[in-house]
Amino acid sequence: MPRIAGTDIPDNKPIRISLRYIYGVGPHHAEQVCRELNIDPQVRANKLSQDQLAQIAGLIDQNYLVEGALRRQVAQNISRLRDIRCYRGLRHRMGLPAHGQRTRTNARTRKGRRKTVAGKKSVRGMK
Repeated sequence: MPRIAGTDIPDNKPIRISLRYIYGVGPHHAEQVCRELNIDPQVRANKLSQDQLAQIAGLIDQNYLVEGALRRQVAQNISRLRDIRCYRGLRHRMGLPAHGQRTRTNARTRKGRRKTVAGKKSVRGMK
């Protein structure tokens, strides 16, 4: 497996797909890298020479924020929102959706597993 930007990329997939395994590189950036270096996006990663892999790694390191640096920046942005106590920061702090989604139903990914609350016991026959 070739290693680019600190990440092992699969060598049996086309390079435009393999580059997406790097955190911060999506479909658009993968195509852009291939276009800029004149590499066929359909060629498999194991068919590339070491020189081409080094070119790809150099271009990604130079032009894109990826992996640890990107994760660190995202974490800093979220902590800044928490520190200034804006609405989005409070939502992050409470573990709720931060972009206006409903929470009455759905939102299970952010809220976690259901916490069952016992209902009131109904008294039958009393009036």
